Amino acid sequence: MSLRKQLSDILPALLPGNPSDAIKGTELIRLTRLQLTGNYSDASLRYHFSIMSCDPASPIAKVEKGQGYYRRSAPLPELSGAQELLSMTQGRLEDLTADHGGMDDAMLRIRKFRAVVTRYYEVNGRFPFAFRRAFGKDAPISNLWKYPELVLVDWETGGSPDEEMSLDETMLAFKQRLGIPPFRLHAARLRLQPSLSTYREDFFQTLAVSMWAQGGELIYAGPVEDEALADSLRKLSAAFGVGVTSFGLTTEALEDLPRPANILNAHPRETEAIMARLEINRIAAPRSRPHLDWNALSSMRHESEEAEKLVEWLTRCIDERRAESYKED
Repeated sequence: MSLRKQLSDILPALLPGNPSDAIKGTELIRLTRLQLTGNYSDASLRYHFSIMSCDPASPIAKVEKGQGYYRRSAPLPELSGAQELLSMTQGRLEDLTADHGGMDDAMLRIRKFRAVVTRYYEVNGRFPFAFRRAFGKDAPISNLWKYPELVLVDWETGGSPDEEMSLDETMLAFKQRLGIPPFRLHAARLRLQPSLSTYREDFFQTLAVSMWAQGGELIYAGPVEDEALADSLRKLSAAFGVGVTSFGLTTEALEDLPRPANILNAHPRETEAIMARLEINRIAAPRSRPHLDWNALSSMRHESEEAEKLVEWLTRCIDERRAESYKED
């Protein structure tokens, strides 16, 4: 096995997720050697660390200012990221190839927004589950109309996601006997900028990916400032029940935010400062259905490993009578 392949397998478990806890190269070399097969020089390992840290697909990232390495956050799903870029250029493919630096900046803004949404709901009593493989490089374009980017889980027995949350056993047993799930699942679609030219696609895509769940939510980063756009979104919501929310983050505001890994691993005070930058505006509230579409969910499980993991996670929480945030393997 090549050195790079070995490092790709070894480094994720050794690297800290928070850039502020970055590990120095010398210590990383020491820890890596304990698991490596083969005799490699320090210079060779340092060279590979440096080269891999420049590759967005590798697990190792180097801090921007200072020394040390940390674990790169999960890459942006290619399919949903490409759709976002296409909508920003209104489908003009030549605009995507004209400015690679601009593309990189746009993709970073998308990743920051996903991190902000995840952290916002975590600190506000909801449990997010992200679909990523469904939007991978080789995924069919139809997946954009089949899978949500996030599933937001609301346990209906109270509690805080910052702590392990015990489920009310009496209510849990009561709901199970009635065939009622002890949670609400809302499927969410995330987009950067609301626009009169793309809002219908955004809305009906959200509706499509949420038909199996109890509700759907379209979440925009940017503010909805156009009155005609806001009215149109409200009319669609009134007819189909999909909720619409804006986080009030302009392009400039997204650029000013820390990197995605810093957002996801921020300390309480840092998280509070990030949340203070948001201007949450509920354009339309979602309308929840009382039941899941079990047949549709069963079909998703057979087609998607991530859907199976979602069900396993929820089942584990119920069996252990404890709601916990999802942890990726």
